Amino acid sequence: MTLIKSISGIRGTIGGPAGDTLNPLDIVKFTSAYATFIRSNGGDGRDADFNQNRPTIVVGRDARISGLMVDSVVCGTLMGMGYDVVNIGLATTPTTELTVRNLGADGGIIITASHNPRQWNALKLLNREGEFLTAVDGAQVLDIAAREDFTYADVESLGHYINCDEADDWHVEDVLGLELVDVEAVKNARFRVCVDTINSVGGIILPKLFDALGVEYTILNGEPNGDFAHNPEPLEKNLQGIMDEMRTRKYDLGIVVDPDVDRLAFICEDGKMFGEEYTLVSVADYVLSHTPGNTVSNLSSTRALRDITERHGGTYNAAAVGEVNVTTKMKETGAVIGGEGNGGVIYPESHYGRDALVGIALFLTALAKKGCKVSEWRKELPDYFIAKNRIDLTPSTDVDAILVKVKEMFADQQVNDIDGVKIDFPDKWVHLRKSNTEPIIRVYSEAPTMEEADALGKQLMQVVYDMQ
Repeated sequence: MTLIKSISGIRGTIGGPAGDTLNPLDIVKFTSAYATFIRSNGGDGRDADFNQNRPTIVVGRDARISGLMVDSVVCGTLMGMGYDVVNIGLATTPTTELTVRNLGADGGIIITASHNPRQWNALKLLNREGEFLTAVDGAQVLDIAAREDFTYADVESLGHYINCDEADDWHVEDVLGLELVDVEAVKNARFRVCVDTINSVGGIILPKLFDALGVEYTILNGEPNGDFAHNPEPLEKNLQGIMDEMRTRKYDLGIVVDPDVDRLAFICEDGKMFGEEYTLVSVADYVLSHTPGNTVSNLSSTRALRDITERHGGTYNAAAVGEVNVTTKMKETGAVIGGEGNGGVIYPESHYGRDALVGIALFLTALAKKGCKVSEWRKELPDYFIAKNRIDLTPSTDVDAILVKVKEMFADQQVNDIDGVKIDFPDKWVHLRKSNTEPIIRVYSEAPTMEEADALGKQLMQVVYDMQ
């Protein structure tokens, strides 16, 4: 059983002893700590007109089996802390983020473990801008939780509970209103798409987006019951079902999202992967062609974004892994688009958060304007191959010592250690880092061919094995 406290929130497996897993006692503790943090940082229900001056927190969840249990504990705890709760129910991560901003709430809690398997769940914590807490703010929450420094409301000051059923519609309207989303162009293209929503909230909101865009769609794994039909991470090895569907029936595009719909992968009309890394690259290519500027992705993302950015006259910057690290760097550099190579598109014209709906609408607009097949567009983009490997950690693994040793071994190369260790060679790179979301070391490597990329990753993995 596992409980992970990191920049990505409080994440754990369900069931087991308190303190070791994401169970009701720990959910109460971390929710109380978050509420205490929000209040100490000025949470006062500033703009919301329904809370009688009580601070307000928005709560949304994906369709995980444990979601209703976690949701009940979170909402009850917030009310016990004197907060009004606006519960938007089954909703995507970006939907919850936008709702915090739209309502002028004091913060938000997203109940989702994103791409993790069904036994996991998590609390992702938002500030009043609907953005993830910074590392400094997250550390404050963890400190409050460790001290259990909470004060609960008396009976006259308990919070109220408000259901909100409009959040999905607000989200779709926001996407359709983006200047670079051409609704008429997409409608005129009469696209036919196949979509895998992995038994979660994508099956609820994506049909609304497609209907508004005039896109004909077939939904696979559309029932939002949390009983994932396959491993929910949108990687090629997990997507044989939709790839086979694409090969046997005529579609223009395949679309895959993760359970909370902040990651996005495309499949070409011939059933071959467009490439998870190329979600951001392709959308950035379109955005930069209309609004030249800078871009940001994390250290584990493809060099292709750098190449595309420079092709359009902009400057590329890399950030540490973690959405808040990317958005912080985007703000620092005035980036017009950014994200992560795992299929996360962050478009500030909408909001500073990964949003698959934004990525889909921009991609479809670009495809309509280009008038080509998806596979033809892919051939226009810089070609790199990334191998994504992992090393499972044992309780005795000293990750920091391993990373220091690796850095020393490759001191003659260009090394970046802001997040793990990334070694840049002239024509390839490899990045080792401890995951924020799982008890593993991620080993990502990129080269001109998949064989070279995999060989480089395996070489570094063997170095780690030899040190364990």
